[in-house]
Amino acid sequence: MSTLTPAAPQSSGSARSTSPTALNTGRAPRRRGKARMDPTRNNTAAGIAAWLLALLFAVPVLWMVLTSFHSETDAATNPPSIAANLTLDAYREFFGETSGVSPWPSLINSATASILSTVLVLLLAFPAAYALSIRPVKKWTDVMFFFLSTKMMPVVAAILPLYLFARTVGALDNIWFLILMYTSMNLPIAVWMMRSFLAEVPEEMLEAAQIDGANLLLILRKIIAPVAMPGIAATALICFIFSWNELLLARVLTGVVAGTAPVFLTGFVSGQGLFLAQVCAAAVVISLPVLFAGFAAQDKLVQGLSLGAVK
Repeated sequence: MSTLTPAAPQSSGSARSTSPTALNTGRAPRRRGKARMDPTRNNTAAGIAAWLLALLFAVPVLWMVLTSFHSETDAATNPPSIAANLTLDAYREFFGETSGVSPWPSLINSATASILSTVLVLLLAFPAAYALSIRPVKKWTDVMFFFLSTKMMPVVAAILPLYLFARTVGALDNIWFLILMYTSMNLPIAVWMMRSFLAEVPEEMLEAAQIDGANLLLILRKIIAPVAMPGIAATALICFIFSWNELLLARVLTGVVAGTAPVFLTGFVSGQGLFLAQVCAAAVVISLPVLFAGFAAQDKLVQGLSLGAVK
């Protein structure tokens, strides 16, 4: 009888061993995670998008400037004639060489109303913003929202009461009444802006000045104003632009004596004849003071609008 001999057990190590050919599959190992984006490519795309957006906003302005140098016949062609002859007839008409109507009284009225109303707004908004930011009163948030709510009502809803009041007190066609209206129109937004600017003034500076014996007026003039000057400049420029471009109040409340530049511009729009080149020329001239003010204060404007943005 033959005896059965048990087979030798196989080693567990040999069962788990993997041949080198099984590991060498010829494929590169996969990298986990997303591939990094090229920062140079991102910057280039952002730059191209910024230039396209700038051109989108600049094309209408450049088209207005080009149209102002065309004759009325060329400006009214459809499609417009880009390569038409250039002329200064529209500017001569605006400055009254042919019509005899000078734009300088209207420009002076706009400058007077805009500058004086801006000065009054700053004088009133500065102490109000101080009271609401550095020395806050009770329920100051309710006060701020009340100021902001006054800007939500459309001007056309109050134009009739204002007209009746101005007619009753004899303030129609009066530049001082227009200055008062511009001051009340810009005061809420100025208080709102300057409050955020003055909130960035360090309290340690104020405490040190009070220890040295400085009174409130000296603190406002010598300490707070220089620190918050970028914000004050930004507020002043915005109030000036709003006053310079305002049309509805000036159109209703003024006439011959106190008419502003936007009112003078609308005088070129007529139901008969061609007026497109004259309107473009008037718009270019009237826009120049705002552009010059913006370029002159662009550093202060950027600092003021970005004040407090980075903590």
